[in-house]
Amino acid sequence: MVPSIRQAFNKQFSAEQYEAYLADLNSLFPGAIEFRVAETPVFIDRAFKDKVLGACESIVNVITQFNFNLLTSHAIPPDVRVPNENAHTHFIAFDFGICENEAGEYEPQLIEMQGFPTLFGYQIWQDEVTRRHFNVPEGYSTYLNGFTRDTYISLLREILLGTHAAEHVILLELLPHQQKTKIDFYCTSMYTGIPVVCLTELVQEGKKLYYHNAEGKKIQVKRIYNRIIFDDLQQQSEAIREKGKLLLEDLEVEWVPHPNWFYRISKYTLPFIDHPYVPKTFFLNELETIPPDLDQYVLKPLFSFAGQGVVIDVSKDDIEKITDPENWILQRKVKYADIIQTPDIPAKAEIRIFYFWKEGEPRPVATNNLARLSKGKMIGVRYNKDKEWVGGSLVYFEE
Repeated sequence: MVPSIRQAFNKQFSAEQYEAYLADLNSLFPGAIEFRVAETPVFIDRAFKDKVLGACESIVNVITQFNFNLLTSHAIPPDVRVPNENAHTHFIAFDFGICENEAGEYEPQLIEMQGFPTLFGYQIWQDEVTRRHFNVPEGYSTYLNGFTRDTYISLLREILLGTHAAEHVILLELLPHQQKTKIDFYCTSMYTGIPVVCLTELVQEGKKLYYHNAEGKKIQVKRIYNRIIFDDLQQQSEAIREKGKLLLEDLEVEWVPHPNWFYRISKYTLPFIDHPYVPKTFFLNELETIPPDLDQYVLKPLFSFAGQGVVIDVSKDDIEKITDPENWILQRKVKYADIIQTPDIPAKAEIRIFYFWKEGEPRPVATNNLARLSKGKMIGVRYNKDKEWVGGSLVYFEE
């Protein structure tokens, strides 16, 4: 987005340089990166960064207001409500598209948000490797609010461990070594010392949970870094779904973050936010009349993940055939900008801002980011097959 930096980057880029970059990225945990890595970072100036962070802080104002829990009391499906909810989430991820408004100006537009972790560990590694292979201008950083690699890792570790030794804290996921994001699990374990544990490996004894470490010793689980998306759990085999029921019990464990926050801070929150960088969003069951310009809206299910069930080209028939409108939202479309110049056609970009919320603090703080580049109709693998200069990346913000 900074023309001089983009021109310089593209001029010095070579396929050999990119291959060396990929080889270095994969050297830490060979074979663990199963998603496409984009050829370029995104470079963003201070003015646009301030727009993004200003929007985030406005949304945080909503999340921290006194009645937020009341507003989102119906966000959690009863069959996945977990006891012992924390006072607040530990993490928030805000997804912004880099868009073009009616005046032809670039602006961020919120696409989604989640009170849930993302690639917090892998992005540390990607920054290190990117800097080894590409020229990142002085005064640009992937970290926000003055965070550095070391202070970021320190805060992440502090939030994940709480008051416990690392062996009593687990990163919990469904079949983690089969997930496309497993590189992040391995990086997180490397930076924080906590083990990666599959749901199927948990041992329950009364209200206590245990796992067996690499030496076969039974270790009590006192704190769970939760990476399980319950919507994903419900798609698994009957045996895994049955095992997952233990997570709904009153257990003697601490959650980071608590699973209920995945639903509270989500698409469900969007209708409560009034900000120029947040597209107008309506609960479908509260829609008094169907907008005449339906082609300017996207229809989204509240309870799904990875873009499943989204209707991009909405018709009146799509809306009328929905039998559970309370579980859907209608969101104003945004126009992604063809912002990243590449050797063939420009790419679109989406930025994810990481917020960390230390227990006891009044507000979360922005710490880091990731980016995704796309040349398809939407951001995502299925829309970018056989394309180059697309995939996972990171933003370098002007400090």
